[in-house]
Amino acid sequence: MSSAYVGLFLAAFGAATLLPLQSEAVMVGLLLLRDHPLWALVTVASVGNVLGSVVNWLLGRALARGRARTWLPVGAQRLAAARRGYRRYGRWSLLLSWMPVIGDPLTLMAGVLGEPLWRFVLIVSLAKVGRYVVIAAVTLGIVA
Repeated sequence: MSSAYVGLFLAAFGAATLLPLQSEAVMVGLLLLRDHPLWALVTVASVGNVLGSVVNWLLGRALARGRARTWLPVGAQRLAAARRGYRRYGRWSLLLSWMPVIGDPLTLMAGVLGEPLWRFVLIVSLAKVGRYVVIAAVTLGIVA
């Protein structure tokens, strides 16, 4: 497997967790190189990003059980705001899971509030794949 794919996967995975990382720059850089098939880059980035969101969901489940409260780097106020937002807009708010700042708390709250994993993965996958498809389209539209 190419180190480019591994790097993209790790960037996308990390960006979907509560870590302050970005995968868009890695994706755009690889797209501009034109050394890898578009479908492969979108797939690797999407799988990494969805799996990173599943980590957030798992942290949310642990938080709901009281296991993560001491080490989770989220303040009580931010957690309460995320909980209110998720309850207000429901599972469809996960379509915004691709967005910076709000996406990670949404995926965490889905775990806290017990969103079924299968539905979580389905909705988050739609959002994450959609984002990488748009990034690819915009990038290749500028270059072409």
